[in-house]
Amino acid sequence: MLLAAAVQWAPGEDAGENRAAAARWIDAAAARGARLIVLPEYSQHCSKDLAATAPGAAETLEGPFVTMLRERAAAHDALVIAGLVERLDAGGVANTVVAVDAEGVREAYRKVHLYDAFGTSESDWLTPGDPAQTPVVEALGTRIGIQTCYDLRFPESTRRLVDAGADVIVVPAEWVRGPQKERHWTTLVTARAIESTVHVVAADQAPPLAAGCTLIVDPMGIPLAALGDEEGIAVAPIDAAVTERTRVRNPSLANRRYRVA
Repeated sequence: MLLAAAVQWAPGEDAGENRAAAARWIDAAAARGARLIVLPEYSQHCSKDLAATAPGAAETLEGPFVTMLRERAAAHDALVIAGLVERLDAGGVANTVVAVDAEGVREAYRKVHLYDAFGTSESDWLTPGDPAQTPVVEALGTRIGIQTCYDLRFPESTRRLVDAGADVIVVPAEWVRGPQKERHWTTLVTARAIESTVHVVAADQAPPLAAGCTLIVDPMGIPLAALGDEEGIAVAPIDAAVTERTRVRNPSLANRRYRVA
């Protein structure tokens, strides 16, 4: 059985302060026994106007933020997953989520569905990731698929990860606050768990910019741990036996008549 932690906090513009805070959150999650530790989207840098501030704050995957993640992952024999603004070798920046352990970067997922909704336009300043990505990392005895925030609104994204072998989905997010947005977030996280019979570990930023409501959901859609709008850590077990039993009772994956290309 794997203990997972979803960290909810509110990063700011100062990359050094964020790096130090993220290290403290990772240490706190590990102290509670977690070995899969998920931090939000934009943990390395966040602001009210990312289009203006993020390109200047972007780092490579060899930069100080990912280096810190690797050091903390090694210290705790953990897999740490977190979001950053990545400076790309070819120019431009990506909204990237990395999965890091003692060996280094195990997976780097560049967000495919840029957030061009609810009055926001990430595509004005971000380079989208390759839609062919299937970011699944095998670690800690399980197969973990990675999505980011707005990807939740596209169920085929989750299904492709499950078809690639994922039985746990992690979702770092900066789910922007607004009318009904908390409801959308919790509903979509739960739906992705139920329809694909997977555990979902969804780590949102805390207010004021994001909605909070971080949660960990089992394959039946049951919340195992949840937070409100305060900073904190949700911790819950990821039990492969629960997934197996659920897929016997609810064989919706096996009963499909359609496949996602």
